[in-house]
Amino acid sequence: MSTTVNPPAAGWARLRAVLAWTGAVLYPVVLFATVQDGRRGYSALEILVSALLTILVVVLVRRRPWPAFGLLLFAWFAATALTNLQNGVVGSLQVLVTDFAVALIAMERSRRASIIAAAVAVFVQVGCTFLYVHGTAFPQAVAFIVLAGIVAWMAGNSIRVRRQHAVAMAVRATEQAVTAERLRIARELHDMVAHSIGIIAIQAGVGSRVIDTQPDEARNALSAIEATSRDTLAGLRRMLGALRRAEPAADERGAAGQHAPLDPAPGLADLGRLVDATADAGVRVDVRRLGERRALPAELDLSAFRIIQEAVTNVVRHAGAGRCRVTIDYRDAELDIEIIDDGRGCDIDTPGGYGIIGMRERAGLLHGHFTAGPRTEGGFRVQARLPLPDPHPATPLTPAAPAAAVTPATVETVETR
Repeated sequence: MSTTVNPPAAGWARLRAVLAWTGAVLYPVVLFATVQDGRRGYSALEILVSALLTILVVVLVRRRPWPAFGLLLFAWFAATALTNLQNGVVGSLQVLVTDFAVALIAMERSRRASIIAAAVAVFVQVGCTFLYVHGTAFPQAVAFIVLAGIVAWMAGNSIRVRRQHAVAMAVRATEQAVTAERLRIARELHDMVAHSIGIIAIQAGVGSRVIDTQPDEARNALSAIEATSRDTLAGLRRMLGALRRAEPAADERGAAGQHAPLDPAPGLADLGRLVDATADAGVRVDVRRLGERRALPAELDLSAFRIIQEAVTNVVRHAGAGRCRVTIDYRDAELDIEIIDDGRGCDIDTPGGYGIIGMRERAGLLHGHFTAGPRTEGGFRVQARLPLPDPHPATPLTPAAPAAAVTPATVETVETR
């Protein structure tokens, strides 16, 4: 993409630069004349012009530090040394203005460059002081000049260090956000794809073994593979759509010009499909719901479903069990999820496995508690306790309503064939 420059704007910018540097070049002459005429009394006009030019040169120090700083030092050297004026006020102004310029350079430039600028400024100030301060007052003046230079440099350098630290913290925060997002996407892909690929692999194995002797079973296996593949494709499209939501939706259109399906994120309401798909893979899942069911925040609902999905996938792939039990307990302050099987169990420290890690990360992000490990009576147990929001937030006092009947905790069992 090409950029165009407005000729009038560029012309005005060049004109302003020429005028600014013309004033900076005239600054030593004006300041010298002002101080020289101060022998007979200062003129208000001369003081005003000198002050405005001083501000101009200080501003130029931030843009072009070295030529502007050189002009500033030369102007005050001429004003204090060449006029041979025994005036402590002029010397104090020299220290104030030049040290302020040192602080500006320390804010914008490297430490080495700012130290050089501070040393040159102190050297010029001490040289001017040597010309009009004598006796015991000279060491005191030198000590004051050195101390003032150090304070000015430290003030500017501390601002520069704080800026660099802020930039470094911003970069680190960005890197952490990118890492967190990458891990979130990795968990989503693992939990979604690993389950589907496991089901597809099992169904493909069943179909290949019975395709000659039991064509109906092979057809059922192929149908299960098709359904699982479609669900996985829809999930991938949903994820890609979420990642590219800032872009125009035209890229998400299908061949027929319609939007690709972007299903909502799954939750505990979708456990029925998970149970059916797992049953097709040969594992029966019993789902028990305890407590008063209520709406959950989207992130908690998704994490609860993904934890159950990953735990059931591990049962299908590793446990060698024919069934497992999923218990969902809606408590007052937390959602307790437990998945138990009676299979051969597995080693949670198996290298290269990310299922347990992903489930633990999901629970940790919600400030929950996660445990997984073999059971003493055999099999494997996964439990996650996820904090729930307050179901009864504080509300303003209202007239008492009739007491509702208290219902016992409900238990729902979902079984497959």
